[in-house]
Amino acid sequence: MKQVLETTVRKIGDKEFNKLSRFIEQEVGIKLPPVKRTLLESRLQKRLKTLQIPDFGQYCDLVFTTDEGALEIVEMIDAITTNKTDFMRESAHFEFMVHTALPELTKSRRELNLWSAACSSGQEPYNMAMFVEEFIEKAGMVNYNVAATDISKSSLEKARRAVYDMKDIDIVSNGFKKKYFLKSRDAKKTEVRIKADLRKKVYFRPINLMKDDYGLNKKFDIVFCRNVLIYFNKENQADVIRRIVSHMNSGGYLFLGHSESLAGMRKNLVSVGTSVYRKE
Repeated sequence: MKQVLETTVRKIGDKEFNKLSRFIEQEVGIKLPPVKRTLLESRLQKRLKTLQIPDFGQYCDLVFTTDEGALEIVEMIDAITTNKTDFMRESAHFEFMVHTALPELTKSRRELNLWSAACSSGQEPYNMAMFVEEFIEKAGMVNYNVAATDISKSSLEKARRAVYDMKDIDIVSNGFKKKYFLKSRDAKKTEVRIKADLRKKVYFRPINLMKDDYGLNKKFDIVFCRNVLIYFNKENQADVIRRIVSHMNSGGYLFLGHSESLAGMRKNLVSVGTSVYRKE
């Protein structure tokens, strides 16, 4: 019987933790203070085992001193980013969008650009599209699209597939389930997929919010950037908000997570609801 050897990974040392945590904060803005040491170690252990590297010293050498390092940085960032999201998360924001933001915006424009700035596995941008469709049904035709961006390669791949487990849509209303989801043809699979017409309204691309150039060639009317700032320090929060606002149209709406605040960072933004801001 063939024996499968598994690499035993030594615990991360102070030097390696400090080096990796500093780099990660500089690169993607995620704060990793000493209390997050176990988190960083556990998230990266799988990478070391996959690469058959026994300790974090050799891993740092790979990341920072070899030609393969650039490719591994992508995998490393993917491993340490938190990608928690759900359909209908903080649903009051979607209600505000339908009843306040969209009626106001469509007074002066018939084409809307929306952006889910940390889309994770896709639930948020597809939810945004669903609620725009609901608005269009009652208010008349509006052309729109949703840009969905994230730093995580694996999350974007899942978001593009738009396939979810049935339990992921338990919170979704029956009306939305019938209109926007398809069940698997295989009765043994407990899977659903976003319908093609809705999928066509959402496009995906990788973006690191810490970088100066997002590579976006349009400005947005509605931006959801929820539960992202909590991972950044104040200086990086301010930089990210400044860059996002620069990609918004005047009168556009910015939605943050309910636990997030723009205290001291409201450049050209006025509060119009719970964690909702409008660009002046």
